[in-house]
Amino acid sequence: MSAFAAVDVIRAKRDGGRLSDEQIDWTIDAYTRGDIAEEQMAALAMAIFLRGMDSGEIARWTGAMIASGERLDLKVSRPTIDKHSTGGVGDKITLPLAPLVAACGAAVPQLSGRGLGHTGGTLDKLESIPGWRAALSTSEIMRQLDDVGAVVCAATSGLAPADKKLYALRDVTSTVESIPLIASSIMSKKIAEGSAGLVLDVKTGSGAFMKTLPQARELARTLVEIGTAHGVATTALITDMNVPLGYAVGNAIEVAESVEVLRGGGPADVVELTVALAREMLALAGLSEVDPAEVLASGRAYETWCRMIAAQGGDPEGALPRPEHVHVVEAPEDGVLSSLDAYSVGVAAWRLGAGRARKEDPVQAAAGVLCLAKPGDEVKAGQPLLELHTDTPEAVPAALAALTDAYSVASEAPAFTPLVLETVRP
Repeated sequence: MSAFAAVDVIRAKRDGGRLSDEQIDWTIDAYTRGDIAEEQMAALAMAIFLRGMDSGEIARWTGAMIASGERLDLKVSRPTIDKHSTGGVGDKITLPLAPLVAACGAAVPQLSGRGLGHTGGTLDKLESIPGWRAALSTSEIMRQLDDVGAVVCAATSGLAPADKKLYALRDVTSTVESIPLIASSIMSKKIAEGSAGLVLDVKTGSGAFMKTLPQARELARTLVEIGTAHGVATTALITDMNVPLGYAVGNAIEVAESVEVLRGGGPADVVELTVALAREMLALAGLSEVDPAEVLASGRAYETWCRMIAAQGGDPEGALPRPEHVHVVEAPEDGVLSSLDAYSVGVAAWRLGAGRARKEDPVQAAAGVLCLAKPGDEVKAGQPLLELHTDTPEAVPAALAALTDAYSVASEAPAFTPLVLETVRP
């Protein structure tokens, strides 16, 4: 007979108490095995949402979720380093970053996810490449890390199964925004991957889950504390997500923009953030002497990209899907584009078919929004401002509704906002 009962754990947290290590271990194990009912775990998640957890509880909760499954043992010849973004609009950074860091000498095991709501998913983007596959076995992951140095794929089913169950429950019980639950969800999967180091890109702004800098700072510190407590060298960058990253927001169009970056071009903000994160990753991997900007300009990262895509069955030179319908949004007047709201653009892309409302929903590879101007650019009345891409023209009105207050034109350029706001280290 168990020494614990779910109702006692719920009551302890509901009343503001601290859960013991033994309570946490039992709860995660029992929930994974199905011995705790969904409604009981929902009640506990809400209690944690309302009452919070201290750093010790969060670290233990994360450890229990890791222990619910397997942990990869990355025995490769290169130093291993990973990156995680908390999600944004136009955030295709993983695509150029993984091959860039690999081209610099590290091994990057990037186990990624799919988009939900207004934020895009790395796997959805890559699946727009003809033939590319997301599902790899552990042996395939290891072989590709040795041969290429980078792999971007879906997490294997054995990694942190407790998190998979709890994530789905949080999504339907309005407990997603809890920092202890966000942080333990992210870190349980990332630590289970087995990398020696991890760099986090914590977004803040309208297009991020953390809308304010204090919220982002709290999440970044919590993530770094968890990684450090579990022996993983961890750093976080807090980055701005009030404006979409780059010009492309969608799936295939973000792949195309990433390839531009890997070929030495692309939007300045995407290049800046890719290089900034690469520097942090290389520092944690003990490769600080390598200049990622130089490697990016040399074309070596693009060569690694081609090998990485081909290793997963994709054709790096294959034609990407194109939309059946394009709708152009024009600038309303002469002036300077003073704002372009990331959240609104993300919702528009989602409604056009680039995203999903539920995990099981399909996405359109060619759907999305192409931003033809960014804040600070001069525009003329009638000039194309946005292109709405979709295979379902009937989705355009809903996308336009999302864009009603998404942009503004003024007489002066907006104040400068740095892309990287802060760096959080142990």
